[in-house]
Amino acid sequence: MQPLHTFNVIPKLPATLEPLREIVFNLWWTWEPDARKLFRHLDVELWHKTNHNPLRMLQLCKQARLTEVAADDDFLREMNAVHGKFKAYLKRPDTFGKLRTGSPLNQGPVAYFSAEFGFHESVPNYSGGLGILSGDHCKSASDLDIPFLAFTLLYKQGYFRQQIGKDGWQESVGLNQNFAHLPIKETLDKNGKPLTIGVEILGRHVSAKVWSLAIGRITLYMLDTDLPENAEEDRQITAQLYGGDHEMRVKQEIVLGIGGVHALHGMGIVPSVYHMNEGHSAFLSLELIRRQVADNKLDFYSALQIVASGNIFTTHTPVPAGNDAFPLELMRKYFGAYPAKVGIDFETFVGFGQTRKSPIEPFSMTILALRTSRHANGVSELHGRVSQGIWKDVWAGVPQNEVPITSVTNGVHTKTWMAPEFGKLYDKYLPNWEENLMDADFWRGVIEIPDEELWNTHQQLKSRLIDFVRDRVRVQRSRLGESPEKIRSASRLLNPEVLTIGFARRFATYKRATLLFSDPERLQKLLSNTERPVQFVFAGKAHPKDEGGKQFIQKVYQFTRMPEFENRIVFVEDYDHYVGRRLYQGVDLWLNNPRRPLEASGTSGMKLPPNGGLNLSVLDGWWCEAYAQNKKAGWAIGSEIPESTDQIDAKFEDEVDVASLFHLLEAQIVPLYYAKPDGVLPVAWIQLMRESIRTVTPAFTTHRMVTEYTERLYEPAAKAHETLAAKGGERALELSKWKDAIRKAWPQIRISDVQVKAGNSGVFVGDSLSVEAVVHLGPVEPEFVTAQAYVGEVLKNDIVKPVTAPLSKVKKLDNGNYLYSGTIPATDSGTYGLNVRVIPTHPNLTQAHELRLIAWAR
Repeated sequence: MQPLHTFNVIPKLPATLEPLREIVFNLWWTWEPDARKLFRHLDVELWHKTNHNPLRMLQLCKQARLTEVAADDDFLREMNAVHGKFKAYLKRPDTFGKLRTGSPLNQGPVAYFSAEFGFHESVPNYSGGLGILSGDHCKSASDLDIPFLAFTLLYKQGYFRQQIGKDGWQESVGLNQNFAHLPIKETLDKNGKPLTIGVEILGRHVSAKVWSLAIGRITLYMLDTDLPENAEEDRQITAQLYGGDHEMRVKQEIVLGIGGVHALHGMGIVPSVYHMNEGHSAFLSLELIRRQVADNKLDFYSALQIVASGNIFTTHTPVPAGNDAFPLELMRKYFGAYPAKVGIDFETFVGFGQTRKSPIEPFSMTILALRTSRHANGVSELHGRVSQGIWKDVWAGVPQNEVPITSVTNGVHTKTWMAPEFGKLYDKYLPNWEENLMDADFWRGVIEIPDEELWNTHQQLKSRLIDFVRDRVRVQRSRLGESPEKIRSASRLLNPEVLTIGFARRFATYKRATLLFSDPERLQKLLSNTERPVQFVFAGKAHPKDEGGKQFIQKVYQFTRMPEFENRIVFVEDYDHYVGRRLYQGVDLWLNNPRRPLEASGTSGMKLPPNGGLNLSVLDGWWCEAYAQNKKAGWAIGSEIPESTDQIDAKFEDEVDVASLFHLLEAQIVPLYYAKPDGVLPVAWIQLMRESIRTVTPAFTTHRMVTEYTERLYEPAAKAHETLAAKGGERALELSKWKDAIRKAWPQIRISDVQVKAGNSGVFVGDSLSVEAVVHLGPVEPEFVTAQAYVGEVLKNDIVKPVTAPLSKVKKLDNGNYLYSGTIPATDSGTYGLNVRVIPTHPNLTQAHELRLIAWAR
């Protein structure tokens, strides 16, 4: 008999289990092992069935089971211990943030905007590395307890689930999230009512509901346009992450940036700092400027001084084509009315999204973010330098090495990615490791962990990974209708005694996932060696529109099904947070071979060392820094190739890297792994595990990263913003007028009569040179300029690796001239060049080159 109606009956949570509800509505549980263990104890089968979603578990759990555990003293004791730990975490009085009593952030929080956040597989609001980094950033902001909140969109369809077909082609399976299954709550406005904000899009009022997601001590606010009052096309704005065409991206970024500012206003929150994680949210600057113009009656440029002083922009993309840029016609369509609201014309407006080399350039969101932020950074030291080169035209005339883009190297949230088994090992041999997470000297204590315990813990995790991979492949083969023998053969995949190498990431073509297969005969010899075999586990998604990336997945998958490679190479479909954890915690070695210098940072390799894993990577992104710190923490592929490969043929680079990769595996890595003096323990390999743990764990954590952001960027930006915003923007107005006057007077500044004096017998290392120059300042007061000697080695008639030395004003001459002088130490031998320059300066400038003005001696 077919039912006429179906309905769901939700179990009632017994009163003694109420603490569970409080725990599930805060993602603190995602990085607390005892909390996750508690939910497994509630119902392990349901834990896996719900994709580790404890809220969904409480909705699906049988009433009888809830009644049973409500009377189980052991379960209640475990639950109350976890709940007590959670409450203590929230109330801890001596956190990093609470101890910074004089921080300007105490006047208003950091508002962190990102298009995606990846906290856990049960909250699928992310696609890859950017989202995972954003999620880890939030977790460390919570642990450190800095004043911090975050904003994103809530995507109904998330990103996509990946299935691999029989031919190895990636198939994208859409999600249709039921928000009732997510641990989110309605956000309340200043009056305690559910908050819905509105943005104007093409003359229409588009509403967005604001949801809240608790992450420890901080909150993520999520905007959702899938509301009945919206037109169908507007309901689709928050349907899918990175979906749709240029118009959809513009609309999404309007809702994220402008809608996010509206939501903050609706809650009565006034941030000290806005942090744009990539350019997707850069329209927030436009709204902040508009509000300054409307509320404080400032002109556009004075409003810009205030807004830019409190803005921070982080770029993650070392390829200009990877940054959002919109045609000017599209900008006119969506922002045609904006310029009049702030008192500028359309050409001036679009110039804030252009290098200004050509008036027909598309409107770049990255350039908008750079021009409306006084603090910008890349995500590794190398990426910071690469970004200076990419965006140097935004600071036309400024030497590339002085383009004001710094770097804060990424990290990972250690406790999220560390296996609980390693956490217990550290509890035993490095007590209080969480309190000493960033202390490099403390982590030298890993030497106290006995070889056998370290190795056995790692091997336990490798065995778990292999069981996981076998289960995943078995399910995949069943779905594809493969033969019973093929399904059973999944149990023969991989071997826990074999050197296991992992490769999992977004399958963008520059990451060269197929590089390993460039020499299949050499690869086969590695895999089939009876005494010292090697095996590989691959995983990763390609963007649905990235045909090249999908072809790479297909090629890898097809290799896994070849008889000579089967059982030694596996591709695990539907790479997500969970698959990642299993791989990072279980493999011996992590392979990373992107084309230099296109990996801005990379964070996957950082997740292995806390679990005893090692890295095998090209010298790009974060690995340049880690390998420089300790060459025993892993291996560098193709280290003979320079970090910048602009002039190197891609085919040549591939050939060099393939040769290097196989040489390292054959000559160093494989022999070392299988060198077991006692026949059981690879003692030398275990020592490298210790080197990896002690080097990477304290340095490449988001605790270090967020601390660095706080001290180097957040607090200085908050202080500058407080200064310029005071008294209705009085100092911002003065600064804007000063900049205008300086720009008009600057052509009059000239440098002449440069004199360089040395000893009679020449210049020797340790000597000093004296420099004098006459500077004509015209109407500019000396207090508003800085004179400098500009010195560096000469290469091809150009000064390279320059440094500057200040020149002091000695005396005033006639006709607006001043004499400046200074000394330059000769620190090394060689051929050097020197020039003298003047740049503008003001107490309220944040960047040395805010005005892009430099007068050189000619």
